[in-house]
Amino acid sequence: MERINTQTRFDELMRRVRACRICRDCPRYGGPLPHEPRPVLQAGRGARICIASQAPGNKAHQKGLPFYDPSGVRLREWLDVTETEFYDPERFAIIPMGFCFPGYDAKGGDLPPRRECAETWHEELFAALPDLELILVIGQYSQRYHLPERHRRKTLTATVANWRDILEEDRHPAVLPMPHPSWRNNAWLRRNPWFGEELLPELQRRVRRLIS
Repeated sequence: MERINTQTRFDELMRRVRACRICRDCPRYGGPLPHEPRPVLQAGRGARICIASQAPGNKAHQKGLPFYDPSGVRLREWLDVTETEFYDPERFAIIPMGFCFPGYDAKGGDLPPRRECAETWHEELFAALPDLELILVIGQYSQRYHLPERHRRKTLTATVANWRDILEEDRHPAVLPMPHPSWRNNAWLRRNPWFGEELLPELQRRVRRLIS
């Protein structure tokens, strides 16, 4: 009975998150969104891995599915998982810093994640995921939230390069910093071959163990 009640409470939490309209009705940062809010996230109570990303892009917003774009294809390649495995909420929770597509800036890039989401929902969401063993923190906004100050460096590259010390620290769940899988980061990947040669094999080994 308790297990049923716990699942019911979790389902209700996810329903409330997906119905959230805080940034439309009471905008605190940067005014309202340029479109109707559509929170895009994924989570099941049994998830053992969390992808803590930045915010959904426009394609993910239109589809209502996280990482529904070329960056999602690359991320699944990095994880060495199938699309079916990736979109299984009992394997992967996907909890971005901002749940809605934030719109574009003057240069055509995505705006920063809305701050209302993390302030309102993150503590309750992560408390409702007791089986998490690994959090992949993608991008600077996520790293500032999930990493203690002692592990954050002046640049994203320096933070990710410190991945061994961060991953091996005695904390639960373990945390692994990563760059964004955007194709705009191709030059970064070429300049930092250690990411593919050293970090990704360790990531894939851990992911396969946790989702098998």
